[in-house]
Amino acid sequence: MDAAKLVLAGMGLSAQDLLTAPESRPPAPTFAEYVPIVSAAVSAGTRRAYGSYWNRILDHWADRCLDEPTPSEVRALVEHIKANVIVRRNSRGGRSAAEHLIAALRCVYRHAEDDGLIDKANNPASKVEKPRRLASTRRAVADNRLAEINHAAASTGDDPALDALLLRLHTETACRRGGALALRPQDLDPDQCLIFLREKGETVRWQPISPTLMAHLRHHADQRHAQQDGQLLRYRSGRPITRRRYDYLWTRIGKHVPWVATQQISTHWLRHTTLTWVERNFGYAVARGYAGHTDSGNEPGVTATYVRASLQEIARALSALTGEPHPLA
Repeated sequence: MDAAKLVLAGMGLSAQDLLTAPESRPPAPTFAEYVPIVSAAVSAGTRRAYGSYWNRILDHWADRCLDEPTPSEVRALVEHIKANVIVRRNSRGGRSAAEHLIAALRCVYRHAEDDGLIDKANNPASKVEKPRRLASTRRAVADNRLAEINHAAASTGDDPALDALLLRLHTETACRRGGALALRPQDLDPDQCLIFLREKGETVRWQPISPTLMAHLRHHADQRHAQQDGQLLRYRSGRPITRRRYDYLWTRIGKHVPWVATQQISTHWLRHTTLTWVERNFGYAVARGYAGHTDSGNEPGVTATYVRASLQEIARALSALTGEPHPLA
């Protein structure tokens, strides 16, 4: 031991230096080299959410190594993105862009940690706080206002049948756009009036719908030649719709119903409308099940783990909402 201490002392080291010495690892890649690797490793939804922000990171740091940027440089990049964000009518000073940029950076560095390219302590993105989210301006739409929206969709445009079906689907199920676009003919259970929804975070669930909506979905699939394992919602030509159909729909409705354009009403407002009604009439547990929310650490108390609505309870809420009997209610 004494001999070892003498050798270490002669080298200007201590035993603690040996314990805290960094592990040898390969040189950190550049952002240009590593971002494509991360992009290929994440889901399509994550790639869609972070892709534009990864491009902005590459615009500034493409040739820099992952271990070079400091937290201060990350904050400077965030401020630059906020200052140059596209200003829309519902803009909030670039807060959303800043939040997504930090999240996109954290995703890159989380993969770098897992691959052993950097230490967790040297992750600069984790040391930069996301901006606090402001309260959402979305709220439930009143019945008479919802009627205006449906009338405009069903009486104007190049495919009112498709647009009316879209609004009915989102109003009944409170599903997200991704869930509607992922719907396939094979996801319909006409005997029990259920549809299989696949939404963000790779969550899946069976959702009750009315017999009327089921009949129209099946007719739409047959009329527009949707394959059993293909996308259900399609144009008259048989081409699958995309998210652009929603943009066109709400822009058109806004031209006929001015308050829709003024308040920036979107499909997600229909989700707020339906879930608010369900919660007021059937309680929190049924609304939570209706929304397809899963267990998470953000639930208000551990009781939420045990208070879960059954499919029959959700079907009863749907039956009351639509005024139609349901096989499971």
